[in-house]
Amino acid sequence: MSATEPSPAGLRPRAILIGPMAAGKTSVGRALARLWHVPFVDLDHEIEARHGPIPEIFAAHGESGFREREADALAQLLGRHGGVLSLGGGAPLTPRSAASLAGHHVVLIEIDEHAAASRLRGGAGRPLLAGEDPVLRWRTITAARMPAYRALAVHTVDGASSTPDALARSIAAALDDPRQIPQEDA
Repeated sequence: MSATEPSPAGLRPRAILIGPMAAGKTSVGRALARLWHVPFVDLDHEIEARHGPIPEIFAAHGESGFREREADALAQLLGRHGGVLSLGGGAPLTPRSAASLAGHHVVLIEIDEHAAASRLRGGAGRPLLAGEDPVLRWRTITAARMPAYRALAVHTVDGASSTPDALARSIAAALDDPRQIPQEDA
């Protein structure tokens, strides 16, 4: 099933991966979807399929225009996608998107600056990292976003600690064991 092919209504993602840019959300998401034999959707790829390249969206509509399109795509996917969904680094930060993630199995993939630096060379395709020092910009953006990520996450993994397949197995074990997921107050 492709990202644009509709799923039966009422499906909920088994896992939603969030975290900073370059954390490996797409690689881990693909591995987790393979492990569970479910579809995978990268929200940024879904937005590009609908609206064109992200740098062009930023250039034409600014970050707020991009975030609006992102929130729309996320809201649509949450009710029709029963697999694994990975979000761009800023997706969980808008109030509308954060509210729509409540009650879902949100997994935070953390990564340290050193691991991110090796993955960010040049910041290609990442409008928020454009400029002279993408690692410094990454550090500043990540520090500001981390409290919001942590507030949404029901499980956290270290994205630099292992391979995408090993991280997928760790996430699957945690989410498949209800004792590992914080329960909402009754």
